[in-house]
Amino acid sequence: MKPAFSFYDLYGEIGAFFNTFIKTSDIFVANNDSMIEDQSVREKLLAITESTEIEGAELIQSLWSNYGQLLRVFLTGGSDRSVIVKHIKLPDNQAHPRGWNTDASHQRKLRSYEIETAWYEGLAQQTDQSCKVPDLLGTWQEGGERILVLEDLDLAGFPVRKQQASIAEMKACLSWLANFHAKYMNQKAPGLWNKGSYWHLDTRQDEWHAMTNQPLKDAARAIDKRLDEVTYKTVIHGDAKLANFCFSTDGLQVAAVDFQYVGPGCGMKDVAYFLSSCLHEDDLEVYADDLLAYYFELLEISLIRLPQDIDIKLVINEWTQLYAYAWADFYRFLDGWSPGHWKIHGYSKRMTDRVLNDPKQRI
Repeated sequence: MKPAFSFYDLYGEIGAFFNTFIKTSDIFVANNDSMIEDQSVREKLLAITESTEIEGAELIQSLWSNYGQLLRVFLTGGSDRSVIVKHIKLPDNQAHPRGWNTDASHQRKLRSYEIETAWYEGLAQQTDQSCKVPDLLGTWQEGGERILVLEDLDLAGFPVRKQQASIAEMKACLSWLANFHAKYMNQKAPGLWNKGSYWHLDTRQDEWHAMTNQPLKDAARAIDKRLDEVTYKTVIHGDAKLANFCFSTDGLQVAAVDFQYVGPGCGMKDVAYFLSSCLHEDDLEVYADDLLAYYFELLEISLIRLPQDIDIKLVINEWTQLYAYAWADFYRFLDGWSPGHWKIHGYSKRMTDRVLNDPKQRI
């Protein structure tokens, strides 16, 4: 099975990873102008974590389009040996890897960080080990900058990151998604995006105008509407790629990170997007149906446990039909954003054609 992974995924979609540090005495620092060097930031971090000293920081990655940094900060004197600091700082010069340096892109990113903060402060408090996310330890704004202090998932039992996954590891992620979607089924989602996912049509008009697939472009609004009119919505992660899952050492348990595009929607958007991040087209043809069935099996089990009355059969039947719609919706985004993207392949085209050509579908 070929990994669904490319150079662009590592240095674009995930961000620029850095595994080398500068050592000064016995302290690791991210770089010379790290926000950790700011005295007021240090004082707030020590207060939030109830620590006595900051030993240093390690740069995990730069945020998308250089909108800040993700740091691991090492501490002494408190209960946490390290925490994760997400430091959002507007770049002096925007540098989108695909050239989308527009005002719409800029405003969407700013809004995404506000929403991620609202998520951690609100609905994230309902999660448990079945859909683990990092605890928010504290957050504040420093001038035009935003800082989130999060639990270090490495210390919580999830120290492994994957560039490719086995079937068992994919099932661990699908289990997380099934439990997550069940937990928020039919709930209101105040403070989040009106529609979850980073590619939803309302925020991707520039990309829609750039589309070359005219039949799909013409059907884009109807596809979006069909997904939005699903009887049972849940809260979706909105960027549920493999890179946003952290694994236990045995690969059988996961936690998820990066909730900038969380919001209500059909869970199939998360599932289709997740599978697109793990499998190439040939492997999708072989494994996707079984993995989808596994997800629905766990979703049903999770929904049965809920105290509220959910028509589980309706959820599964309707969402199963919308699996192809989720693929078509994501294909619509890729066609405008990056027409040569490796995820535009035979499987994604077949799913999209199923939506466009089936007379039973309401397009």
